[in-house]
Amino acid sequence: MSALPVFASPFWLLGLALLPLLGWWHHRRPRHGALLVSRLPAPAAGRWRLHLPFYLKLAALAALFLALARPQAGYSWEESLTEGIDIQLVLDISGSMAAEDFQPDNRLGVAKRVLRDFVARRPADRLGLTVFGGTAMTRAPLTTDRRLLDELIAAVDFNDVADGTAIGVALASAARRLEAAGAKSRIAVLVTDGANNTGEIDPRSAAALCAGLGIRVYTIGVGTSGRVPIPVPVRDPLTGRTSVRRTLMEVEIDEPLLREIATRTGGAFYQATDAGALAAVFAEIDQLEKTPLKVKRYVRYEERFAPFAWAALALLALSPALALARITVEP
Repeated sequence: MSALPVFASPFWLLGLALLPLLGWWHHRRPRHGALLVSRLPAPAAGRWRLHLPFYLKLAALAALFLALARPQAGYSWEESLTEGIDIQLVLDISGSMAAEDFQPDNRLGVAKRVLRDFVARRPADRLGLTVFGGTAMTRAPLTTDRRLLDELIAAVDFNDVADGTAIGVALASAARRLEAAGAKSRIAVLVTDGANNTGEIDPRSAAALCAGLGIRVYTIGVGTSGRVPIPVPVRDPLTGRTSVRRTLMEVEIDEPLLREIATRTGGAFYQATDAGALAAVFAEIDQLEKTPLKVKRYVRYEERFAPFAWAALALLALSPALALARITVEP
């Protein structure tokens, strides 16, 4: 809430322009006859006493003009009406997301951090989280609880679902969540580093389902195709201890499929080969999918003329009071 000073009758303020002219006229008028007034104070007291009554009346006139202009304090406040976007985040947690080409972290670690930043920037929207590998699982339904969603994303790990890359199943699961929500604007953001290799739902069929429901799908290919270092836990049969060994594995990103899904649903495809590029992709999606915002403004006015009216009355009364006290003179 903020105070906005306004005047209900501002044309009275034009009267203030007359005050300098009155002051000029006061000092320009003939001085003869001034000594005929019997109540003048002693000349040694100073000439200011002769002019003080005039300037008191001039100040009273200024206060009167301000009072007639009716100053008001307008207290305004705004009511924001948002029609949020429903966003289902679809995150690949298959074993290949452990690839350590996104130093100093692996692909999943970087993706989780970027997703958490994205969630924090969408305060007016409902967001949910679907994770997938060989199957898909909803970790968070659409919610406005940012703290809960942040904690759920932070807790995502590789062992949450069976290994594999079931892109079709994941998209269909996200579409089912978004369909039930019923919002006008619905999107899915698919983050994966592989190609569909399992699942009973074909990715193109899932894309057709999303398109039919009016769900835009943004697809993000994480990393690059080729041989990448992936840590693999290895158990020593003699000691029973488990150690981690980094092995070069072939990883393929099905870029044509991801492009087709995005194009068919009205979304866009992005390739992120490092942590900075992935953050830039989500920043661009954040700009593309702006939440509609309508603002209603209300103003309540309070009259503030009374202090000026009282000041004018006090200044008019002060002039004869000073004359009675023989400080000034009333002509």
